[in-house]
Amino acid sequence: MKKIISIILVLCMVFPIMASAMSGYEVTRVSVTINGDTATSRGFCWYTDEKAGTDLQIAPVGEDLTKAEIISGTSYPSMEKYVHKAEATGLKSGVKYQYRVGDSEAGIWSEIGYFTTASKIDDKADFIVFADVQASNEENFQQAARVLQSAVNTMPEYDFAVGLGDFVNDCTNEEWDSYFRNFEFMNMNTTLVPVAGNHEGNLQWFKFNNMFNIGEAEDSSVITGCYYSFDWGDAHFAVLNSNDMYPMSASQLNWLKNDMNASDAQWKIILSHRALYSAGKNINKPDTIIMRNLLLPVIDELGIDVVFAGHDHMYLRTEPVKGEKTQNYETVTEVWNGKATTFALNPDGTTHILPSTAGTKRYSVNEDAIPPILENAALARDTKTGGVFATVSLDSEHFVYNAYIVDDETGEKELIDSYAIKKTEKAPANDGYTELPTDRNEETAKQHINNFVFEIFKMIISYFKLLFSLI
Repeated sequence: MKKIISIILVLCMVFPIMASAMSGYEVTRVSVTINGDTATSRGFCWYTDEKAGTDLQIAPVGEDLTKAEIISGTSYPSMEKYVHKAEATGLKSGVKYQYRVGDSEAGIWSEIGYFTTASKIDDKADFIVFADVQASNEENFQQAARVLQSAVNTMPEYDFAVGLGDFVNDCTNEEWDSYFRNFEFMNMNTTLVPVAGNHEGNLQWFKFNNMFNIGEAEDSSVITGCYYSFDWGDAHFAVLNSNDMYPMSASQLNWLKNDMNASDAQWKIILSHRALYSAGKNINKPDTIIMRNLLLPVIDELGIDVVFAGHDHMYLRTEPVKGEKTQNYETVTEVWNGKATTFALNPDGTTHILPSTAGTKRYSVNEDAIPPILENAALARDTKTGGVFATVSLDSEHFVYNAYIVDDETGEKELIDSYAIKKTEKAPANDGYTELPTDRNEETAKQHINNFVFEIFKMIISYFKLLFSLI
């Protein structure tokens, strides 16, 4: 009896010590992101409080996940915690996968998450777009999460979710923990396409890159974020790092030109944090003016169909614009997915969309926005009564966009904007294009300096024009 009592006492002392040690292995901040070919690979990222193993198990839904091969990744310190990254390659296209991450030796795993790879034979894509959660307390993260839960309810079979930056406000551990805790229903159950915002990029070096596992473009810097591209369905997406200023590194600009010219996808779409067309409080600031002057001619040159952006927390959608002028277009109405839909038929120009904010920090319409922003707006409005999300469905001919506001008090959603495009001609790749240098060498450094000087001069001219328009 004495021996039994002694063993029990020892176990009572050992178990709390073991439990305390293992508690630092708990998996948090799990996300699945674009990392290479969307049909065959994914990037996984998660955190632990203490140094732990970095293991991933992944299998098609229906198979025994616990018997799947263990894929080991890498880990390193970040924000007084440990960030873990692993990649899965060689996946099958168009398949729904289940996964878990953790420490196989310790037997500590995350909850099971899910995602579906892109199909190599399907030209369709369905995705959710949101911007600027930018919360700083639990209540505001919960409010934004309710907006995104409404988005998932609206488009339950979505392929991926685009976050247009500013996921948090001050980039603290507490905020990131709150973001991932409240958005777990999305981040663990789809592929996330994160865009670097200024609140996790400017003066927050490497923090965006340490929070997500993204296959960034070759030669790119990840100090303030990252830029990358991917295909899904018949669409090619370029994700910009608008923190890479001023005005934008020649390396990134050359990469964008190379990337878009090489694509023969029907739809060419840019995702950015800073908006080129906005009627929020930031549109008249020097960084935005410089970026507009530099990028708008490039967007025209590349034949970009749509630009999604955030940063200014109000809602704006332009008509198709080119050379900063609204382009006329014909319309056609047809039944699409069982609903009569009016399409802009082969419009020439780019539609810029700023889907306000999913969060609670909201701006009024800036009536003094730089011309011709409001002149080219199909819709510009504040969203003071609720957070906003948008859905997009596309195939080889159709692009259908809807934006919804979710009432803060009732949680009910309201459709606030719809826009659709039909393209009957296939967009070819630019076979005669000569690639520009993208590494950060002497040539691109000189190009960047020349761009900087020229764009500063153009910005001053823009301010003079704005001053005279207000007199």
